[in-house]
Amino acid sequence: MTPERVACVLRSMTESMGTSAIPVTTGFTVPGMTIERDLGVTFGLVVRSMGAVKSISAGFKALRQGEVTEYTQLLEDSRRHAIDRMIENARLLGANAVVAMRFDSSEMGQQLTEIVAYGTAVVVTPSA
Repeated sequence: MTPERVACVLRSMTESMGTSAIPVTTGFTVPGMTIERDLGVTFGLVVRSMGAVKSISAGFKALRQGEVTEYTQLLEDSRRHAIDRMIENARLLGANAVVAMRFDSSEMGQQLTEIVAYGTAVVVTPSA
């Protein structure tokens, strides 16, 4: 996923969460806001398994080439869950925004996928 697409997805996700949402951006600033304090790293971690039945189905689809929708759905859900956990962690740190947000992923064995969303928890105020 391109950085532009990630930013678009994050923007739509935080907008859909209503007033309790905090701004999350892949950039180093929040437009119209001034960063008052840097509270350090915030992250959300998810480890998921697809399960045996879906793995078999996905394996057959992979043989045909093209998109493997089972894996796509698993990764999209995992990213959303990781973002939710990152935001939760940022709030615990006292942040009201997250900047420089990124994703990372890795495989643990053959059945587990780890997704981490991380960024810098900050306190922002409206620019004068």
